[in-house]
Amino acid sequence: MTMTEAWCLAVALSPACLMAAMAGLTRLRWSAMPGLWRVFHGVSCAALAAAGLSLALGAVGMPVVGPLVQATPLALVLAVLVQLLGLVIAAFSTRYLEGEENQPRYLRALATVLASVHLLLLADHWLVLIAAWAAVGMALERLLCFYPDRPFALLAAHKKRIADRLADLLLLGAAALAWWTVGSGSLSALWAHLAQHGPSLPLQASALLLVVAVTLRTALLPVHGWLIQVMEAPTPVSALLHAGVVNLGGFVLIRFAPLLEQAGAARLLLMALGLGTAVLAGMVMLTRISIKVRLAWSTVAQMGFMLLECALGLYSLAALHLIGHSLYKAHAFLSASSVVRQTRLHALHPAAVPGTASVVLAPVLTTSVVCFLVALAGGAAWPWWWSALLGLAWAPLLWLPAAHAGGPAHGWQWLFGLLAAAGLTLAAMAAHLLPLGLRDAPDHHLGVLALAGMACLYLCQVLLQKRPQWLARWRRWSYAGFYLDEAYTRLALRLWPAHWVLARSPAIGLPWPRGGRRAPR
Repeated sequence: MTMTEAWCLAVALSPACLMAAMAGLTRLRWSAMPGLWRVFHGVSCAALAAAGLSLALGAVGMPVVGPLVQATPLALVLAVLVQLLGLVIAAFSTRYLEGEENQPRYLRALATVLASVHLLLLADHWLVLIAAWAAVGMALERLLCFYPDRPFALLAAHKKRIADRLADLLLLGAAALAWWTVGSGSLSALWAHLAQHGPSLPLQASALLLVVAVTLRTALLPVHGWLIQVMEAPTPVSALLHAGVVNLGGFVLIRFAPLLEQAGAARLLLMALGLGTAVLAGMVMLTRISIKVRLAWSTVAQMGFMLLECALGLYSLAALHLIGHSLYKAHAFLSASSVVRQTRLHALHPAAVPGTASVVLAPVLTTSVVCFLVALAGGAAWPWWWSALLGLAWAPLLWLPAAHAGGPAHGWQWLFGLLAAAGLTLAAMAAHLLPLGLRDAPDHHLGVLALAGMACLYLCQVLLQKRPQWLARWRRWSYAGFYLDEAYTRLALRLWPAHWVLARSPAIGLPWPRGGRRAPR
C-alpha cells in the first residue's frame, strides 16, 4: 500500500474513529453535560468534514481500499449523510433531553451507533460487516431503553434483540457458506469468484440466508412490531432509527448486488417479502391516527418498497429511495410537533373526498408523464413495467392535495401534482447517471408481479376513499395490523427468557409464557 492509499484509508476511517473516541470520552465524566454536548458537536463536525473529504477524494479517483475495508461511491455518500443526520439529531437532543439524568449514557450509545454504521459502510469482509451490524443493534437497544420505566419500550427492545441475534446467526451461516466456497471472507474475492465461476449451490444458499437476515434487521412483516413500539423511546431516537439504522438493510442488499443477480430463488423470496410488507403496511398506515405511529408504519412500508426494488434489480432506484427516505423521515420525526398542529387545523375543515374522475385519471396521467419522460431519455434503458410502477406510485400526488385542502381539486393542484410526479421521475432517472458504481439488473417476470401488487394497493386506497363501508371488516383487521405482531410477541416471550421484561411490565397485557410466573404488582 502506497502512502497516498494509506492516507485516503485513514481519512475514510477517521469518522468511525472519532465517534468511537467520543463514546470513550463520555465514560470519563470530566465535564458537565453542556460542555460534553459541545464536545460531541465539535467531534461530529470534524467527523462530517472527514467524511466530506473522503467523498471528494473518491470523486477525483483516489480509491479507498484496505485489508478489510473498501469504500464504494455509495458508501462515501452515505457516510456523509449518516454523519450529517447524527449531527442534526445531536443538536435536537441537546434541547430535548435537557435535565435528564442519563444523558452521558445516551451520548455514548449515539456515538457508538454512528461509529458502527461508518464501519459497516466500509466493510469488505464478512466478519467486519457482521460485527459492525451487531454493534449497531446493541448500541441502539440502549437508546430504546432510555426510559426503563416504559413497558413497551422494554418489550420492543426484547423483541428486537431476538430478531438481531437470529439475523446474526443467519449472517454467520451465509458467511460460512461463501467462505467455504470462495476460500476467503473478502467480499471483493466473492465478487471475483462469481464473475469467473458463477453461482454454485452453496452461494445460492448463502444468498437465501442473507435475504432472511436482512428481512429480520429491517423490520419487515411479521417481525415489524418492535419498530412500532419504539415510539416509547425519545423522539430523536425514533428519528435516528427510522432515518438511518433501519435503512442499513437496503445498503447491504445493494452491496451484495453481484450475489443477488445470480440467485433467482433469493430474489423471488425478497420480492415476496418486500411486496407483502409494502402492501399490508401501506393498508395499516391508512387506518392509523397517531402521527408517530403512522410514521412508523410508513417506515415499515418504505422498507418493503426498498427491498422490493433490490429484488427487481433496480439498485439505483433503491439507493435514491434510501437517501430520500432518510432525509424525509429525519425531518418528519423531528418536526412531529408541527405536524400535530397542522392536523388540528385540518380537523376544523373536513377533508374532501376525491371525485371518481380524480382517482381514475390520476394513474393514467402520471403513467403518461413517466412514459413520456422515459421515451425522451431513451426508453430502452428502462422496462415498461418500471414506468407503470412509478406511475402508480406517483398517482396519489394528484388527488391527495385536494383532500388535505378540504375542498374540490383545482387546476393548479393537478398541475402541481403532475410537476411533482415529473420531478420525482427525473430524480429516479438521474440516479442512473450518478457515479455511484451501481449497475441495474431488472428482472422482467418479477416486475410484472410487483406491478400487480402495486395495483392492488392503489385499488385499496381508492376504495378507502370512495367506498369505506365496503372495507369495514378489512379496516378492523388493518387497524390491528392483521394480528401479525401479537403472534410474534407470544413467540418472542416463549423463545427467550424475558423475566426482566415481565417483572417491569405487568401492564403489557399479553399472555405469560408457559411455566413463567406473573410478576408481583
